[in-house]
Amino acid sequence: MARNEEDEAYRCAAALRRALRRFESRCEEIARANGLTSRQYLLLLFIRGSQGGTATVSGLVHDLRLGQSTVTELVQRAEEQGLIVREPSRTDGRVVHLSLSPEGERRLAGAFAELGEERSHLIELVSSL
Repeated sequence: MARNEEDEAYRCAAALRRALRRFESRCEEIARANGLTSRQYLLLLFIRGSQGGTATVSGLVHDLRLGQSTVTELVQRAEEQGLIVREPSRTDGRVVHLSLSPEGERRLAGAFAELGEERSHLIELVSSL
């Protein structure tokens, strides 16, 4: 790779990382303003964004890139706060489906809407790189 190409690759990588850091910082700020931690925001987002608006703990372990015990604790706390509901699977007794409660929907929707401009900016930047 020529020096100029290498320099441009570093500039693009730095621009992407700056945008990601800004987005994460805004996510944390907006999540707090909507009564959520940043992990709760991601939990609710991944549940809501899952097929049919329901998720499983094992699916969330994969999506969140966290350990099983960490996700289980996060789910338990979110349930205790009335953000999610559990429903046993009708076909597999080992599986529990998670969905958002009305309160979880309300808080997620508020944060999600506030992050719209930030999401658009990030998508635009990634597309340009």
